[in-house]
Amino acid sequence: MASYPPRTCCFQGVKHEGDATGDFITIDDIEAYKTAPASGPTEKGIILLTDILGHRFKNAQLIADQFAANGYLVLIPDLFYGDPIPIGGSTGMDLQKWLAGEYHEKNIAHTPPVIDPILEKCISEMRTKYNIRKIGAIGYCFGAKYVVRFLNPDQGKVDVGFIAHPSLVEKEELEAIKGPLAIAAAEKDHVFPAEKRHESERVLESLALPYTLTLYGGVGHGFALRGDLSDPKVLFTKENVFVQALQWFYEHLKT
Repeated sequence: MASYPPRTCCFQGVKHEGDATGDFITIDDIEAYKTAPASGPTEKGIILLTDILGHRFKNAQLIADQFAANGYLVLIPDLFYGDPIPIGGSTGMDLQKWLAGEYHEKNIAHTPPVIDPILEKCISEMRTKYNIRKIGAIGYCFGAKYVVRFLNPDQGKVDVGFIAHPSLVEKEELEAIKGPLAIAAAEKDHVFPAEKRHESERVLESLALPYTLTLYGGVGHGFALRGDLSDPKVLFTKENVFVQALQWFYEHLKT
C-alpha cells in the first residue's frame, strides 16, 4: 500500500470561515456541489474528491469556489450516499465498520465498487452536459485514492491528478496511473509517513510521467483542507498547496 487506511486524524480539524457560492445539483442518484466561473462557460473542469467529512463540509466547498474563480467548473460529489463522518467523529465509531457500510441506513459500503460508478457519472456529466474537454481531479485524504484510480486520460477518465495527504492508495493503483500526478505531503503524517512517501516516489520515478511530490514541514495530516488557520504556518502551507494545485492544473490541462 502506498498510503495507510484512514485513522482518527482523518476526521479531526477546524471549520473555516466564509460563504460558499455554489449550488447543489443531482447527477442521477448522486448529490453534488457545483460551482462555476462567473465569466461563463469553460472547457476545463475539476472534480474535487473529499476526505471522509464529505461534500457538505464547507471547507471543501470554499476551495471549490476558489478553483471556479480561476476559470474551472467544479463538482464535489457525495461519495458516501449521505453517510459522511462528522468533524470530530462519533463516540465509539469504528472506521473499518464505516468503510464496510455498517453504519449506513442502507448498508452502502464506501469502497471502490460503490464509489467508482459515482466518479464515472460525474465525468460523463462534465463531458456531455457541460462540454468539458479537460478534467483535473484533486483528492484530499480518502478522495486521493480515487484520483489515482481514475488518472487515465487514454480511457477518457481524468486527465490530471493532484492529491494531498493521501490515504488508502494501493501501490498497484499508483503503478497504473497514465497521467501527471502531484502530491502534497505533510511532515507529521501517520497515514502517509516517510516510508510511504519514499515508496510512492520510487513508483512515480519508474513511470516516466510528469510528477511532483512536495513535503510541507511542521504540519500534519489534513492540513490542506481542515487545518487550524489561526496558526500562521498552517495558513501558509494550506494556501501554498492551493497555489501549487492551481499551477499544476494550469500547466497540464492546457488544450
